[in-house]
Amino acid sequence: MTAAAEALDFVMHGLMSRYRQRVPDVDKVIRAMVDAGYVASADDIENDHIAFRTMGVPQLGIASLEKIFLHYGYERRDRFDFPGKKLDAHWYAPPAATYPRIFISELRVGDLTEEAQQIITSYTDEVTSDPVDALNLDDGAAVDAFLHTPLWRTPTWADYQRLAEESEYAAWVIYNRYYLNHFTVSVHNLPAGVDTIAAYNEFLKSIGVKLNDSGGEAKTSGDGLLIQSSTVAEMVDAEFATPAGGTETHRISGSYVEFAERRVLPEFASLPRNEIRRQHRRDGFETANADKIFESTYSSQTGRN
Repeated sequence: MTAAAEALDFVMHGLMSRYRQRVPDVDKVIRAMVDAGYVASADDIENDHIAFRTMGVPQLGIASLEKIFLHYGYERRDRFDFPGKKLDAHWYAPPAATYPRIFISELRVGDLTEEAQQIITSYTDEVTSDPVDALNLDDGAAVDAFLHTPLWRTPTWADYQRLAEESEYAAWVIYNRYYLNHFTVSVHNLPAGVDTIAAYNEFLKSIGVKLNDSGGEAKTSGDGLLIQSSTVAEMVDAEFATPAGGTETHRISGSYVEFAERRVLPEFASLPRNEIRRQHRRDGFETANADKIFESTYSSQTGRN
């Protein structure tokens, strides 16, 4: 195994272990799947993709974070534009089918009001050069530590609230930085009966999981071959800085879990189920689906009864 492959394995393990600690829905869903006999353990679940959110400022954003994964053999694919949310994004194909796809989005900071831009840059300007350039990317422990270390000071509650008024995405990133936004269960590889989003959503609701209903609980691509759903983000206790130098705690949106059904492409429709591999299914992402999935951390979803 190459140094880059060893580092990637270390980084993926670090991302997922911390994510599972912070998002109780992950283990809740896995335990229920094991209890129902759908999987023997978490190792049987294919991770379709993981996602990161970033700030679009010169020394950070997609151009910085993607360097890590390009080094590990990921390939940049389609660009996506989300005009209403003022976001850009790219997805990245993995070096092998055993790894998840990666989706990295970026806030177009320059499209916000001057006040919001000033709040954001008051934090991000503390990062004076691209921090990834200083990393040894073959050192998995160093990269793992970087992805879980704050890049700027702890925000104040007032700044968080002001950003949330204009962009809930901006507020999420100013607090969470590069924290893993979500991982994704590949539903199509589960046993018959729960291998579609329609059926799997019913399973999730039966165990008390709240689903993002923006655009409907199942978000479907125009070609009908990519169907996605997601939980509503967990609310977490977050410590904010106070002007006096102390801290105060408030409940904010954390991360969530996504679910994806990638249907077989028409040209492979005659393949027996046991011969279907990742390359035979619909790949990539869909702007309309992702636009609604972003709202899993928005108050319109987390505030629902």
